[in-house]
Amino acid sequence: MSRTITARAGRRAAGGDANRWAVLVVLCVSLLLVALDATILHVAVPSLTENLRPGSTELLWIVDAYPLVCASLLILFGTLGDRVGRRRVLLLGYGLFGVASAVAALATEPWVLIAARALLGVGGAMIMPATLSLIRTVFPDRRERATAIGIWTAVAAIGAAAGPVLGGFLVEHYWWGSVFLINIPLMALILPLARRLLPESRGSAEGPWDVLGALMAAAGVLGCVLGVKRAGAGEPLLSVPTAGPLLAGVLLLVLFVRRQRRRPHPLIDMRLFSRPAFTTSVGCIVLAMLALVGLELIAVQYLQLVLGLSPLETGLRLLPLTFAAMAAGATGSYTLRRIGPRRMVGWGFLLTAGAVLLLTFMGQHDRPLLLTAGFVLLGFGLQTTLFSAYESMLSEAPPRSAGGAAAIGETSYQLGAGMGIALLGSVMNAAYAPGLAGVPGVPAAASDAAANSLGEAYQVAERLGGAAGQALHTAARHAFVDGLHLTLFVSAGLLLAGAAMAVRLPRVMECPVDVEAAVEEAAAEAAAEKAAKAGAGDAGSGPKTVRVAGLPAPAAGERDGSAGPALVPGQPVASPADTGTAAAASRPLPDPGAAGTMSGAATRTH
Repeated sequence: MSRTITARAGRRAAGGDANRWAVLVVLCVSLLLVALDATILHVAVPSLTENLRPGSTELLWIVDAYPLVCASLLILFGTLGDRVGRRRVLLLGYGLFGVASAVAALATEPWVLIAARALLGVGGAMIMPATLSLIRTVFPDRRERATAIGIWTAVAAIGAAAGPVLGGFLVEHYWWGSVFLINIPLMALILPLARRLLPESRGSAEGPWDVLGALMAAAGVLGCVLGVKRAGAGEPLLSVPTAGPLLAGVLLLVLFVRRQRRRPHPLIDMRLFSRPAFTTSVGCIVLAMLALVGLELIAVQYLQLVLGLSPLETGLRLLPLTFAAMAAGATGSYTLRRIGPRRMVGWGFLLTAGAVLLLTFMGQHDRPLLLTAGFVLLGFGLQTTLFSAYESMLSEAPPRSAGGAAAIGETSYQLGAGMGIALLGSVMNAAYAPGLAGVPGVPAAASDAAANSLGEAYQVAERLGGAAGQALHTAARHAFVDGLHLTLFVSAGLLLAGAAMAVRLPRVMECPVDVEAAVEEAAAEAAAEKAAKAGAGDAGSGPKTVRVAGLPAPAAGERDGSAGPALVPGQPVASPADTGTAAAASRPLPDPGAAGTMSGAATRTH
């Protein structure tokens, strides 16, 4: 076993060794609410459509306002939390999320619901990066932080998967507004707990906050996400409504990056992207979400439209994926220590690709054992990949930039999800539409209308009736399944590309020394010991060597101050080698003033 120099001082900032796990519980409940809200509305769309009578454009904005606004503001609020305090931003996000939930639940007009969903997006953008950056601060020991991130990613998977199940139950037993009303008592409970338990933490406060840069990043991400969502909805890529926002978003993000490189105090330290582990982790998050979200959307359509399951039954069929993701999160820290980030991410991608290929055996009839096995492997493999990628990305970022790094990770998550819907949806449409051309007895206009989606094909077939309607219904089912198989093969190819990308990650899990916290702890312990000696009348004793957490106790000859160096910035720290031999490995500790970056920290590997 290797040892890591950790800082109990950092733990004391979080309220002690026990309280940091209570902090994690609060942060995970926060994330659960945000993840639930991203998917819980989907099953309520038919009910709210019947009550509010929104137009097609209004309905689109009711569904998309939340993810669009949330994705676009992640960088803004993540970096703002680094500046003004992550706890402060998180608490404001709680309050806004609760108010917006009440407005959404009681909305009587479509525009009110759209505005409430946008406000929910603002609240979600304040909550999501703050939870991850606070984990980075509260858990300075990478091994404990890996466990915390494993729990955090598992909770995100639980929220996303449980949304349709919970939403289906609420809509069946109450009314569509109940999917929002459930947030209010939970927020009323978590807000006072968060005020009591969460520590305040900030990053660097040097220089003014770049307001223009934050707005450029928000507008750029909004344009990119809006463009890929329109492409995923079937609009031509070169059309003005699709290409316009996409190109404008890319241009704004390029200008944002150039601006950050020139500023002495940037919002996001672009030097992070020069680190292979950071850049590769971000790319793996994008690829994993790209493969998952588009595939999940098509799988839901398959379960409902091909197998004829209800929304609640569909959500229950997806539960094995959730349980497998929970298991992967619970064991992720142990696995990461044993095999390292490179193999963990690579094997996670390979396992997921195998699960996707297994699902190609889905056909016209229900095969529950096959689906269950495929979803279990899919959930475990993807959660393994996402956990290790998030952990590696966050560990590469210095504590002062934790909010910006968390925002980059969450933005990558959202962009990957949008790109997955666009890319895999386009593949599905390209394979599905030709299968409906030339169906005997079906007019060309009816075939064209049926080519838009499987649900619309069923409606057209019902209107046609007779032999022609039955022929169109059968052809649409077969075309959809054929398109699903092709989409699965493309998804497997993307996952294999992710496995190849993982070779740029570190082979072993490195545990960096938190030098600033270690020095602060050593000074605090020295002062406490001196005060205790003075109170006991032993002020004349010789100098004592302080012990840093994670290092072995001083030898007998060191306790009287005759041997063993004190912890001084710029001087080496000696500790016995992990093999237990008498040889000691010494390495210099950098000056605390320059200890903000991981590159300046000594490491021990597992």
